[in-house]
Amino acid sequence: MTFKKVTKYIVVGLILLFTFNTILKSTRINPLAWTPPQKPKLEGVLKTNELLQKTEWIDLKGWYGPEDIAIDKAGNLYCGVHKKNDFEQGAIVKIDKDGNLSVFCDTEKWVAGLHFDAKGNLIACDQKRGLISVNPQGEITVLANKDEYNRPFLIPNDVDIATDGKIYFSSTSSQYSFSPSNALKIALEARPDGGLFCYDPTTKSVETLIDSSFFGNGVAVAADDAFVLMVDLAKYRVLRYWLKGAKKGLTETFIDNLPGLPNGISRRADGSFWLGFSSCRNDDLDSFHPSVWMKKLVYALPDFMKPAMQAYGLVIHLSATGEILKVYNDTSGERVPEASSVEERDGVIYLGGDVIGHIGKYKL
Repeated sequence: MTFKKVTKYIVVGLILLFTFNTILKSTRINPLAWTPPQKPKLEGVLKTNELLQKTEWIDLKGWYGPEDIAIDKAGNLYCGVHKKNDFEQGAIVKIDKDGNLSVFCDTEKWVAGLHFDAKGNLIACDQKRGLISVNPQGEITVLANKDEYNRPFLIPNDVDIATDGKIYFSSTSSQYSFSPSNALKIALEARPDGGLFCYDPTTKSVETLIDSSFFGNGVAVAADDAFVLMVDLAKYRVLRYWLKGAKKGLTETFIDNLPGLPNGISRRADGSFWLGFSSCRNDDLDSFHPSVWMKKLVYALPDFMKPAMQAYGLVIHLSATGEILKVYNDTSGERVPEASSVEERDGVIYLGGDVIGHIGKYKL
């Protein structure tokens, strides 16, 4: 090899190294290294069964993203929606028992979690306003948009209400507003942010319960109000915060090393829980987490090259103490490409999703 060729290769190598270093430094992401646990094998109680392939669809008439579903006393369904690929155009829609859809409230931006209070108001997580209350006439009242330390609720996520009227809700981030790109950034960064909060309607005050989470998501209060659960999506786990008893004020792991990306959680009448999943675990994402520079490189890639969620339906039935009782699958993703939330009524579970154009309806 001639000296000229050697020089050429050295120059090209230096240029590539400089370009690579520049990309990493300019990437607008500040990740922490994290080593995920080895994902569980799909055997035993986790063995796939394809039960969700029998799921029916309730069409949303051109709307998308029923991330959570609330059901009123008459059996009407309510969900936050957005226009396809545009989370800026948001509304809460109402679907009656005949499948007729109407706009209940124009929220301008997407609404994630929602839950009816004892007075019939719809308490919701609004990506523009924060935690809101919508009365039966569709009029909006902002309850809270920041915590007691003035940290904003930029991605209010899910909500549940205790028997005493206190409202428990999660916020995914106080640093980033919601977008698909920011959702990936939060997951890759693996930095503590957001958390679990309590809003007291009597004092109109907010209290931080879990200070920081890793993509805090679904929320569910125990049947006896002894504890509240919050999904920690990016860590594949569910946390429990004790509201009563000897452990009052303590946070512990309810269940961890889950086989997918957990999203919404809801309580059944018997005190057990439904846990919905956005997708199965992504092996590439798990392999990137231990390396800071690899996560920076992945985030700098064009969108079509970044890790994407696989269409994969997964719902898990959990006991009141966190044991897996049964799984429901659609591994093909054909009938249930995602299950961001699970709401049960009269022997049926309704399944939500962040980007799908329908609500899933599965008869138990």
